[in-house]
Amino acid sequence: MIDELLPATVVTVEAYERDGLGHAPLHPEEEAIVARAIAKRRREFAAVRACARRAMEKLGVPPQPVLPGERGAPRWPEGLTGSMTHCDGYCAAALVRSVDLASLGIDAEPHGALPDDVIDAVALPAERRRLAELAARRPAVHWDRLLFSAKESVYKAWFPLTGRWLDFLEADIYVRADTGSGDPRAGTFEAELLVPGPLLGGRRITRFEGRWRVADGLVATAVSIPHP
Repeated sequence: MIDELLPATVVTVEAYERDGLGHAPLHPEEEAIVARAIAKRRREFAAVRACARRAMEKLGVPPQPVLPGERGAPRWPEGLTGSMTHCDGYCAAALVRSVDLASLGIDAEPHGALPDDVIDAVALPAERRRLAELAARRPAVHWDRLLFSAKESVYKAWFPLTGRWLDFLEADIYVRADTGSGDPRAGTFEAELLVPGPLLGGRRITRFEGRWRVADGLVATAVSIPHP
């Protein structure tokens, strides 16, 4: 599902709980990080790293530990950039050579309504109005959950370029439901940054573009940032 949302230069590996990747072995450095974690956390941690190592192999890079860096962002082997996501029953990793993309971010969430107290914290008033319009036209999609996922993907693409936190309310996301593909459960989105964006090649980036899809009980989003 994730691979359909990203450029062809990106390698993706995804797995469902039925694939048994939660029992994948960890490197000693990784094991130390989750030594005291509950079983569910350990399974998710191991599964998504197994996906990441498979993606490394596909790029011809020896599989290596994936350790969390600042604010938990994964530290990738030199020359690579990527993103990981996991939720109940699903995980995925996306990797690309740094010469091909400046950054990327992926996210997957259960396709269900977002709790009211969460949507209040993540959506701007204008976003809520647009979500209501989308819901009136296509009620089969949980647009609030899609917005949350899109903001997660935006942050994951933002942080490696800036090293700074981006609040949910510091990006205004425009979700587009009609891509011309005829698929009512797929589309694109654009994130307008409401704070100064990253500098790439001397140019200030003010917007991120992404894609979304709903399938298999999940909503997935992805953002890719090209080099100028």
